[in-house]
Amino acid sequence: MTDKVGKFRVALIVPSSNTVMENDFHAALPKEQFSVHTDRMYLVETTREAEVKMIKEHAPAAAADLRTVHPDLIVFGCTSAGSLFGLDYDAEICSNLGRVAGCPSLGVISSVASALDATGARRIAVLTPYNDDLTRAVARATVSSQREVVAAYGMGITDNVALADPTPRDILKFAKATLSGTKFDGLFVSCTNFRAYEAREALQSAFGVPVVTSNSAAIQAVLARAESNLGSHN
Repeated sequence: MTDKVGKFRVALIVPSSNTVMENDFHAALPKEQFSVHTDRMYLVETTREAEVKMIKEHAPAAAADLRTVHPDLIVFGCTSAGSLFGLDYDAEICSNLGRVAGCPSLGVISSVASALDATGARRIAVLTPYNDDLTRAVARATVSSQREVVAAYGMGITDNVALADPTPRDILKFAKATLSGTKFDGLFVSCTNFRAYEAREALQSAFGVPVVTSNSAAIQAVLARAESNLGSHN
């Protein structure tokens, strides 16, 4: 770990109207081992066009700002934007941002794919707060040679700050209403600005399957990267 006080420095970039992800990171990552430093990419509307503009015009500037803290890792904190054109697109975005920030990089949708692989689930249900276009993009990015998506439902919210409005209870209610009668062995709940991380345990209890959320997958990936970094210095 490069921090003088022994902490792993996480550079986190999120849409400007995201009010959830950095809170989940601060709550989940041990403060004795991690410091989280956030910068923002301007985004008001959760649509394909607005997210492409965010990636091209605002993400590099945020990464350049965060370079000044000498981070150990930069996290591109937007699931739907990373999934617009598949996992290779997410990897390309993150690689570019890592070069700007001067450190390794990590994407949310790629972290989700790894987390789903670890569950061994083959039939995945996907829930999002997004419109149909972004919900379909996320579902496509979740498919692999070992895994199919059997259902994908979104709440239809396009005001990015409003993605955080549904409570964990609302998310559980939406899941029960849309997935009743669907046979699946894994559940992915998308969006870093959705309170799915707080709803995760209730969802696992309700459906009896592994539940991956955008923020749980990103947090798990950060912890793994930090462990790998520590091991390489021993």
